[in-house]
Amino acid sequence: MYRNLEECVLDLEKNGHLIRIKEEVDPYLEMAAIHLKVFEAGGPALLFENVKGSKFPAVSNLFGTLERSKFIFRDTWESTQSVIGLRNDPIQAIKNPFKHVSTGFSATKALPVKKSKNLPVGAQEINISDLPLIHHWPDDGGAFVTLPQVYSEDPEKPGIMNANLGMYRVQLTGNEYELNKDVGVHYQIHRGIGVHQHKANKLGKPLKVSIFIGGPPAHTLAAVMPLPEGLSEMTFAGMLAGRRFNYTYEDGYCISTDADFVITGEIHPEDTKPEGPFGDHLGYYSLVHDFPTLRVHKVYARENALWPFTVVGRPPQEDTAFGALIHELTGSAIKTEIPGVKEVHAVDEAGVHPLLFAIGSERYTPYQKVKQPMELLTIANRILGTGQLSLAKYLFIAAEEDKPLDTHKEVDFITYILERMDLKRDIHFQTNTTIDTLDYTGTGLNIGSKVIFAACGDKKRDLCTEVPENLKGIREFKNPRLVMPGVVAIEGPAFTNHENAQKETDALSAAILEKGEMPSCPLIILSDDSTFLSEKLSNFLWAAFTRSNPSHDIYGVNSFYEHKHWGCDNMIMDIRRKPHHAPPLIPDQTVEKNIERFFAKGASLESVKID
Repeated sequence: MYRNLEECVLDLEKNGHLIRIKEEVDPYLEMAAIHLKVFEAGGPALLFENVKGSKFPAVSNLFGTLERSKFIFRDTWESTQSVIGLRNDPIQAIKNPFKHVSTGFSATKALPVKKSKNLPVGAQEINISDLPLIHHWPDDGGAFVTLPQVYSEDPEKPGIMNANLGMYRVQLTGNEYELNKDVGVHYQIHRGIGVHQHKANKLGKPLKVSIFIGGPPAHTLAAVMPLPEGLSEMTFAGMLAGRRFNYTYEDGYCISTDADFVITGEIHPEDTKPEGPFGDHLGYYSLVHDFPTLRVHKVYARENALWPFTVVGRPPQEDTAFGALIHELTGSAIKTEIPGVKEVHAVDEAGVHPLLFAIGSERYTPYQKVKQPMELLTIANRILGTGQLSLAKYLFIAAEEDKPLDTHKEVDFITYILERMDLKRDIHFQTNTTIDTLDYTGTGLNIGSKVIFAACGDKKRDLCTEVPENLKGIREFKNPRLVMPGVVAIEGPAFTNHENAQKETDALSAAILEKGEMPSCPLIILSDDSTFLSEKLSNFLWAAFTRSNPSHDIYGVNSFYEHKHWGCDNMIMDIRRKPHHAPPLIPDQTVEKNIERFFAKGASLESVKID
């Protein structure tokens, strides 16, 4: 049970889970590049003792593996899991009263507690410029806080039990921000803090916000947890930390007294400034957009404060372990929330939000000769209307019937669906709807489309395990490559616009049909680089589902509309790069070369084996 981040770091070091980097390291690109190398190698947490331009050490990769994350929370993991499970399924308390007798006490003992002032985080008042100003990717707009806990209270019902604690990235420098006077806070209006700001705007007053950085690791996890109704982030933080969330108020701002740093300030209704670009979790830059600006009031740091950070980019990254941790704690919640669902898997390799796999039940048509998805579609709509799952663009959903299915076996799961889908019947689009703010494949910020691929019943086709003859020797389309059974990637001319794309896919369809039907290949990927897509599954999952907007980029061989429903014989998914797409993240090669010194013989990271 850690009282602060320093205790966690010392415990990890004692147990061989952390390495100190003693050499001076530049927060401009070097720290992030080192982190990425160590994470990719499955390496330890990192303590950067000597950050250029700052007196504060920084720590990263704390949650870099699921095993290390569970080690950090080893003393409170089971009791916290039990409380969350009980809130998701309270009937269990009736069925097993003695098993769950302690969970009520666990939750009660975790309630936040108000402390007197002059506690650790108030040890020193500092400026933003004193912090480790970490610039992660070459084209980022400035330095960002990547593990903030952004705290706000309901202006209509103030107090910690009506507060929101969320992880919304914070831009500290760059763009039009005036150093030490204002920072950018990236969030959407539907998030908890957005609701609070909307209420404050209606009341005609600024929203007071506190940004906590560091503290017990449980506080960081609490900021990203999707919690059951009635369980606050601060209470969850107390349960997982094994000690209550300690807080006080200073100048009207809530202060986490266990945090390493606290930034306080106000968001005024009229205050917005350009925020970004920022290298984000989809593997691309999120572009510049106006977001709320926090007018900085005061910045505090505790004695021996440590600055925690992470680096996001093309998955998997450290946030992958975050996701796995959350799934282990709350995995059963989706079954309670959506009846008929057995499993939902947000596919990390595709950037989490773009692609979902789900297993559901199909009980609506037990007596029909031809079984077709019906209950599955009801379940699919529930999934796409639930919390963060509503940001998905692609949902593959199947009924588990004769044999067990596992959404984490990606090739097997996609194969199962492609073998059973009726492409004339089982493709369902939702257009002009919400997608992830960070996804630039749509028609505007937050605006795009979704598609459901549903499958149940008997196998309908054998999938190709080599490139079909129909896809060879087609003029202007070259290098067909098998990606997986039933999926072939082919290169086409560079994308110019959707009008030309329609003509190009029409030509591809006609060329395929000239050679006859091709039922063994239900999915054709039109790409810029088919070799890249076929090299490994993660390339396919990342590129195909982060570079396409279903309504605009799915075409079909023998496609048709009937009573507003679209179908085809073979799908063509156009994942070529489009002019409106965000640029991909590309490391700075000079920096990549420079950081080799940290891994050289005799250097701090000599023991970490990298490619």
